Amino acid sequence: MADFLLEIGLEEIPAHLVTPAIEQLQSRVADFMADERLGFGEIKAYSTPRRLAVLINDVAAKAEDFEEEVKGPAKRVALDADGNFTKAAQGFVRGQGLTTDDITFKEFNGNEYVHVTKFEAGKPAIEVLAGIKAVIEAMTFSTTMKWARHTFEYVRPIRWIVALLDTTVVPFDILGVESGRTTRGHRFLGHDIELAQASDYVADLKSVFVEADATARKAEIQAQVEAIAAKNNWQVVVDADLLEEVNNILEYPTAFAGSFAEEYLQVPDEVLITSMKEHQRFFHVVDAAGKLLPHFISVRNGNAEHIENVIAGNEKVLVARLEDAKFFYNEDQKHSIDFYNNKLENVSFHAKLGSVANHTHRAKVIATSLAEALNLDAEQITELQRAADIYKFDLMTGMVNEFDELQGVMGEKYALIFGESKAVAQAIREHYMPISADGALPSSTLGKLLAIADKLDSLLAFFAGGMVPSGSNDPYALRRAATGVVAILADNGWDFDLADLLSKAVVQINAADDKLGLPSEVAVALPENISKVIAFLTDRVVKALQDAGIRRDIINAVTKNNIADTTLMAKAATVLSAHKDDENFRLGVEALTRVMRLTTKNATEASVQTGLFENTAEADLWNAVQPLANIMELDARLVALLELQPAIAAYFAETMVMVDDDAIKQNRLATLQAVTKEASQLANFLELDVKSN
Repeated sequence: MADFLLEIGLEEIPAHLVTPAIEQLQSRVADFMADERLGFGEIKAYSTPRRLAVLINDVAAKAEDFEEEVKGPAKRVALDADGNFTKAAQGFVRGQGLTTDDITFKEFNGNEYVHVTKFEAGKPAIEVLAGIKAVIEAMTFSTTMKWARHTFEYVRPIRWIVALLDTTVVPFDILGVESGRTTRGHRFLGHDIELAQASDYVADLKSVFVEADATARKAEIQAQVEAIAAKNNWQVVVDADLLEEVNNILEYPTAFAGSFAEEYLQVPDEVLITSMKEHQRFFHVVDAAGKLLPHFISVRNGNAEHIENVIAGNEKVLVARLEDAKFFYNEDQKHSIDFYNNKLENVSFHAKLGSVANHTHRAKVIATSLAEALNLDAEQITELQRAADIYKFDLMTGMVNEFDELQGVMGEKYALIFGESKAVAQAIREHYMPISADGALPSSTLGKLLAIADKLDSLLAFFAGGMVPSGSNDPYALRRAATGVVAILADNGWDFDLADLLSKAVVQINAADDKLGLPSEVAVALPENISKVIAFLTDRVVKALQDAGIRRDIINAVTKNNIADTTLMAKAATVLSAHKDDENFRLGVEALTRVMRLTTKNATEASVQTGLFENTAEADLWNAVQPLANIMELDARLVALLELQPAIAAYFAETMVMVDDDAIKQNRLATLQAVTKEASQLANFLELDVKSN
């Protein structure tokens, strides 16, 4: 058993690419070892901004031998009339790297077939590992670059490669960079060193001021940061994403504290924190009561020598940022909301879809329809409409122009300063939420409705404009918008018929003289795109249910049901999953399926007339289905539907539906259609697979 070290030395990798890159390398190397049948123990991953490395413990001396029996053509095809091997047989063995001397015949299903046994002796480990060059070259990155005159692309230029099997160099080269045993220390504090053996890697790098273990380096950063905070009686907010980023931009961490003038605390905390975190990668600190303090903690890529100069330099850079923030904060307050809001008339939402102001007007229409569907009172609707009128105004402020991460946040701050209600201001901030697939959702009712309306208008307008996401191409983040709509609706249990809601909004948009900013060809296309938007939203429900582990047939049953209510889909899937193992589930579903299949093929507009019933089974089924109209709770509805099974079975046992008398036939179809109607409000039972139940 031996240790194998692979290190790819690079120019500095962007921080956000380091972790996915080393995870990819570790995974690819593991697959390579398995494919090559080379036994190994543990693969340890190491990374810094300048290197990606794996250390493989307990590598076998050679790959495992390989033996495989391969079946070829039938004997009658392999031999000609004279008993000689045909071209088919010769070609088969040649493809296996063998000759016709290796052929045997074995019987299979009453016929004889050519069989050969392939044997491949395991190669020595050093020979196998030389092929790891292909792993390095196969890696993919979201951002790549070329260098020199090479056409090869990589995350950053490769400067050195270490490939050691214990003490022996595994030879290969990439673009003229030959593998060896020389690695590089810290760019300023260290120097190049030769590794005597693979297992010395981590310890030897520490001697030249590189902590190659990203996990250990991160723990050291956090410990140093928290020690400084404890020494000064501060509370430090160690943001996980910021810690990850800091960890991936340095090799030898030394934390330090700095300060800024208290006068800058007049600027909102969010602005100061953004300046520190997003632009300078500083950790902000607060007192015991959670109040922001005029101090910060940062981490240097180096030792503590001349740390006072480093602190002064970082303070100087931060103050410049804070001066900008203070200036914009004061200047922005010299104008009104209307001043900024009017500017939105001249800001394009999209060339085909009017201005940002037009977008907000359309969102206001949708938001009002949502509010009316929820039976909000007049005061709430008035506040929602006010929020919809102004919710993008902060895009025109100097602060957001300088710090675009603060859009929405500054909208809330300025709205309160300009005298808007707390509810309106909060809705302005929350309308962007969620900002990621698993991001936080709005907490206020107005924020939720404005967020949904904003996203629905984007979906409807872009779809009508012919800008529909395809494959991985989604330049307008419409999938994220759809996910947000579905998540907010589900989180609140809001059951909206989105097709009806959007249809009403489209009527109002088309009734406006200017089509609320939409070109006539786009406005005309709005109605026909409603169903496409609903299907797009439904796709998000499907993905969410798949992620939750819901059975595929259940997902189909709730999403292929001609219902435009994403929340109802999710609720119904949960209910069906909860009852799929019930004793009466299979029989109940089979009974409902029989009814739905018959009524789907034989729709009727007749209404049930009890006077036309000819047996008690007809009356029993009709009486049994009537109470379902009053059962709104889905779990109870499913239980009641499954309990119809005996009545349905008796009905079909005693009743011929498709009789010659048309009045009787239509009446019986109408009875069964009533069952289908109630069942369809929960799911399309025709999609369920109950064979295994």
